[in-house]
Amino acid sequence: MGNICRSPTAEGVFRKFIADSGLDSQVHSDSAGTHAYHVGEKPDQRACASAARRGYSLEEIRARRVSDMDFEGFDLILAMDRDNLELLREYSDERHHGKIGLLLDYSVSAKGQEVPDPYYGGPTGFERVLDLVEDAAAGLLDAVRQRL
Repeated sequence: MGNICRSPTAEGVFRKFIADSGLDSQVHSDSAGTHAYHVGEKPDQRACASAARRGYSLEEIRARRVSDMDFEGFDLILAMDRDNLELLREYSDERHHGKIGLLLDYSVSAKGQEVPDPYYGGPTGFERVLDLVEDAAAGLLDAVRQRL
């Protein structure tokens, strides 16, 4: 939604997966929100702290809203939940709908589920987000490798 919790966490995790696999010169990952609530802000400090404990850095990420250029420029656009998935479809031209999906569609253990929003909860919510995102990032990396 606002690009300060779940999506920057996914971006940070996937960027590390990409770098560790040696694909950082071939694959670009970014995150954006469906709303402009926090444009220009750093990710939530709780998300940053949880990510840092697992070796991911979110410090360089700044919140932004999804744009028409994203639908043109990216091969995949992945939402954290169904509400944002529907908003992405509303914001995009129908010809881009095939590239829009849920991040957890790439998960082994949580396929088809949603990444819960940890914003109003405690630290365990941010850890749960990381668990889900790491699982999905592994599957997403496999899918990306097959496309290269």
